Amino acid sequence: MKFLKLSFFSKYKLVFSIAVIAILISFATRLFLVIYSGSSSGLSFFNIAGIFFIGLFFDLCFVSYFIIPFVLHIWFTSEKVYRSPWKWIVMGIYIILLAWIAFFDLVPKEYNKILPRIAFGLVLLRYLIYLLMLWRGSDFRIRWRKWVLYIDLFVLIYLLLFNAASEFFFWKEFGSRYNFIAVDYLVYTYEVAGNIRESYPVAWISIVALIIAVPLFWYVRKPINSSVKLSVPFLKRTIGAVILLLFPVLVYFGVNSDYRKFSGDFYANELAGNGIYQFGAAFLNNELDFYRFYQTIPDKEAFEIVRRELAAPYATFTSDDVFNLERNISYPGEEKHFNVVLISVESLSASFMKAFGNEQGITPQLDSLAQKSIFFTNLYATGTRTVRGLETLSLSIPPVPGQSLVRRPGNENLFSIGALLKSKGYTTQFIYGGYSSFDNMGYYFSHNNYEVIDREALRPDEIHYANIWGVADEDLFSLSLKKMDEDYKKGNPFFTHIMTVSNHRPFTYPSGRIDISPDEQVREGGVKYTDYAIGKFLRDASSKPWFHNTIFVIVADHCAYAAGKVELPVTGYHIPMLIYSPANIIPQVFDREVSQIDVVPTILGILNLHYRTKFYGQDVLHLPPGSERLFISTYQGLGYIKAGKLVVQMPPRKVEEFIPDFKTGKAVNTPLTDSLVKQAIAYYQTAAWLLKNKKYGEEAGDQK
Repeated sequence: MKFLKLSFFSKYKLVFSIAVIAILISFATRLFLVIYSGSSSGLSFFNIAGIFFIGLFFDLCFVSYFIIPFVLHIWFTSEKVYRSPWKWIVMGIYIILLAWIAFFDLVPKEYNKILPRIAFGLVLLRYLIYLLMLWRGSDFRIRWRKWVLYIDLFVLIYLLLFNAASEFFFWKEFGSRYNFIAVDYLVYTYEVAGNIRESYPVAWISIVALIIAVPLFWYVRKPINSSVKLSVPFLKRTIGAVILLLFPVLVYFGVNSDYRKFSGDFYANELAGNGIYQFGAAFLNNELDFYRFYQTIPDKEAFEIVRRELAAPYATFTSDDVFNLERNISYPGEEKHFNVVLISVESLSASFMKAFGNEQGITPQLDSLAQKSIFFTNLYATGTRTVRGLETLSLSIPPVPGQSLVRRPGNENLFSIGALLKSKGYTTQFIYGGYSSFDNMGYYFSHNNYEVIDREALRPDEIHYANIWGVADEDLFSLSLKKMDEDYKKGNPFFTHIMTVSNHRPFTYPSGRIDISPDEQVREGGVKYTDYAIGKFLRDASSKPWFHNTIFVIVADHCAYAAGKVELPVTGYHIPMLIYSPANIIPQVFDREVSQIDVVPTILGILNLHYRTKFYGQDVLHLPPGSERLFISTYQGLGYIKAGKLVVQMPPRKVEEFIPDFKTGKAVNTPLTDSLVKQAIAYYQTAAWLLKNKKYGEEAGDQK
């Protein structure tokens, strides 16, 4: 026992102290989030008990990883290590590798390199300190080791506290712990850091975190002295280290982040998790192999089901090959080569419009426009991220699990509306108000038959206002008008996809445009300013010679909010769409259910185009009644809605069926319907198969 006490408890007492601090901060974070969410989420006593019991388990899982650097430091640091040449060789290789990542081209150019450069600086500083220790005596090295650990410990406590505040703001924005969105945004540190700086009181958060970190550090500092001074043989240190390092190994191989899902209440399941642990789980699962993680049926059966579902009066399959979904689309009459302007509006929930019950008057332009358009009142987005919306509005394919195709490697030369219209003689372009490197948008669109135009095309004097996400929407639309004038002069019809940015935190915009001050930084202001900018754009466009030969499509990329008490609340996907062309379209309200994947084929139907397609979407204006179906998703939850029932697929190979309430977002579990479940599986499985086997390429298009 004396042996264990010496080698384990004394030498590694610092590790246990750090673990206690991390668990206390995690507990306090969870408690605050429960109190903050309690009134709105209606948590029961059972849910609250499960939140804290299971939450403690996941906190311990997180701590097992968190202590690894300190365990390794105590295990391998001794007087001998400073005399070993191997330490310097290994450190030198490590620094060279970090420098390569931070300053050269080991990572893609579109990725921001701020974090690697910070890491490089810290490691280089540590290397220089250790190099200094090599030339000084033992007493000097002990003092320096103590102060280095002091600094490390204080920084880690501060970061834990800062992270606790960050988790609150993430919860406030997305209604969940860290997830796939947080992983996505970490890559683009320039935009995200700027957004945080513009949207939140970062200075005050930092000051408060520093104030709280001081007493916590003071409490835990003493074990550092004993850890540094106490001399313990390497073998005894090894026993303690192996025992401690065994825990993260067991967690890695034996714990699934889904273990937190103990309740039918989505909020309770999220609160039971640990934010940092959930971040790591999302990072590791950013691409999910459908065949590995989801329930499947034989591929042949899946394709047979989808071929039956895609049958339509105006469509004929080009082949009897069951694995080929390619169809010829033919409408009676001549093709209409109208210009098409597709405006995908950032975070435009249907609930913002007066037609859906909003009384705030924040979309007066769209409310007026709805009466002059084909107004789609029952349209549902496929996902909760801009890249998912862009994927759907360009490829018309069900959302595959994990990363959006916009962000995935190997996303070149897919069958897109850009490729199809280009084969029809159109000029095709994607215009974005920010830097197109964000979310890999520039690479994706430029490699899928679009010309990419972003804020860099604007001169400084052409920008009235800009924040970290991009220029004000009115400047984006001015740029778009300029480009469309140029396209018109070339004599070819144009397809222009415009992606707005202003309806995004921090919700700032030029002053004097609307009656909500940008200083308030509220969502309603962002919505109303974007609405103003769209109205101004259409008024300006109406004086152009190409206006009467142009179709304007206004649709959201996703909703502003997608959280709810169930995994896939249908109300979190309800978005509006307006198709406006006063010279060519008779206004009507279209109230049948429409999926976002149907937008592209519906546009092509209005153009009366004859084309060869691989799209999964349907032209809903020509679709027989009863054929409606919807697709909604998170990065791992795949939803399929038909005939008032919702099938949800989740890893590992879980399938559930619900009756969703389209007004409240709630859902009631119901027994599985075999035919409906097979349809749901078939759509997602065939999409995954085509992408995996590179069969969703651009070789279709104009009919031969």
